[in-house]
Amino acid sequence: MPPQINESNFDELVKGENGVVLVDFWAPWCGPCRILGPIIEEVAQQADGVTVSKINVDENPALAEQYGVRSIPTVIIFKNGNPVEQVVGVRSKEDYLKLIQNHQG
Repeated sequence: MPPQINESNFDELVKGENGVVLVDFWAPWCGPCRILGPIIEEVAQQADGVTVSKINVDENPALAEQYGVRSIPTVIIFKNGNPVEQVVGVRSKEDYLKLIQNHQG
């Protein structure tokens, strides 16, 4: 299962990370988030050289606000600590892997 990120470890685990980090903004009450969860787990297993993590927006509202997350699930791709792409809603595993690949080069 991808690691949970919170406001206290975000700078270390996302902003301080060189390379690509995929962050899934979710909440336990969100039906589409429950659909996306297993997809994100598969992405984490298949994406080489990428950190995949999750942020519970109920427990970390400041991070959701900071990155303009208004609907969940929202996946944000960070590269070298900066957000480079944001996707709202559920997509296929292949779509997420392609997003990651687009930012690895």
